[in-house]
Amino acid sequence: MVKICCIGAGYVGGPTMAMIALKCPKIEVAVVDISAPRIAAWNSDQLPIFEPGLDEVVKECRDRNLFFSTNVEKHVAEADIIFVSVNTPTKTRGLGAGKAADLTYWESAARMIADVAKSDKIVVEKSTVPVKTAEAIEKILTHNSNGIKFQILSNPEFLAEGTAIDDLRAPDRVLIGGRETPEGKKAVQALKEVYAHWVPEDRIITTNLWSAELSKLAANAFLAQRISSINAMSALCEATGANVSEVAYAVGKDSRIGSKFLNASVGFGGSCFQKDILNLVYICECNGLPEVANYWKQVIKINDYQKSRFVNRVVSSMFNTVSGKKIAVLGFAFKKDTGDTRETPAIDVCKGLLGDKASISIYDPQVTEDQIQRDLAMNKFDWDHPIHMQPVSPTAVKQVSVTWDAYEAAKGAHGVCILTEWDEFKKLDYERIYDSMQKPAFIFDGRNVVDAEKLREIGFIVYSIGKPLDQWLKDMPAVC
Repeated sequence: MVKICCIGAGYVGGPTMAMIALKCPKIEVAVVDISAPRIAAWNSDQLPIFEPGLDEVVKECRDRNLFFSTNVEKHVAEADIIFVSVNTPTKTRGLGAGKAADLTYWESAARMIADVAKSDKIVVEKSTVPVKTAEAIEKILTHNSNGIKFQILSNPEFLAEGTAIDDLRAPDRVLIGGRETPEGKKAVQALKEVYAHWVPEDRIITTNLWSAELSKLAANAFLAQRISSINAMSALCEATGANVSEVAYAVGKDSRIGSKFLNASVGFGGSCFQKDILNLVYICECNGLPEVANYWKQVIKINDYQKSRFVNRVVSSMFNTVSGKKIAVLGFAFKKDTGDTRETPAIDVCKGLLGDKASISIYDPQVTEDQIQRDLAMNKFDWDHPIHMQPVSPTAVKQVSVTWDAYEAAKGAHGVCILTEWDEFKKLDYERIYDSMQKPAFIFDGRNVVDAEKLREIGFIVYSIGKPLDQWLKDMPAVC
């Protein structure tokens, strides 16, 4: 029996290994992590991450050929193929701070693999890593090998949270990069055979190591670029009276462009986009390509601009101050169908409103109060470090309350900000919400999920990103 071990039981490692176990019943799959609470959650009925369809897959395979364990060294020593899916956070200090990836956890994993390995191993990069990371890992393993042979592969993930199980079940492509040597090609073939249990062969792409590593960064940069492009247009739409949805529809009908990732919003979030673009910027700078670096920096700048523009719109609309006013925030996760709050635009929006002394009431169907308070207390980039490296018990932000009911969040509020496109926000009883709010009652739709005209008929003053402005909003322009 082939044995697979994955180091790291997070958003990538857990679901990916669960799908491999489901589709390859003759392969034993172990997911290991040093975090005992995380592993305990994977072994319980309350998994540590929310992802539609994940529960069913895990429960079908768990304790059959899928195992979750804190006994890292045992499973690494026994495995034929080792996936490494540890964090690669953005460095917060030293050379490349604020841009470069911190490979501390990757290096630690590589040294541990070298220490415990008693047989030849295929080591697979599953984390998003800078180009040439494989070369560094190869050197660590080779110089500590004690005669054991290692082959390094790059197998980046292309999962979208909220649809990860569908993405794993029927991927657009599986990318495997390896050395162009006989041993490297043999290792690539071994991993290819795992995926071939359910992925059509024409969707399994093989490349050299560096192409695979760079393709992941490039894919995320291109997707983020599309979001920043339509968000830049949304500002122009508001200034001219154009409707960003109509513009996006017209542009997306061009077969050369397509319609995906053209929804204007308060900004992109998630664990990958900003981090990967900053990493790409750093790599460009290190390779003497400042013009290319500056091009990708602008994608991040537009994203930051969109969030600050939204905050300014809220404040300016409400008589240029939200001091002492209750603002309801509906949605804190960075997108619907996930409880993930990493780099969510809601953090910057809430901090911006708190900076003007607003009182904020937050509702999200999947995010806990502890997570929200932790996110609002953390410094930038702290979220990607292990939990024991984060603030242990962050001081609760006094002006922030968290409720498990959208109506309670909006009760007595001066304004409502919709920051996540949860389906339930389309179906709320907005007449009931209007009746419970201070007047004039404002709705700031950062995801364009509500019917603005219907809400205006109820009596709301409505701001929708990139849509023609109410006269009220025209009379109180936001300066950014």
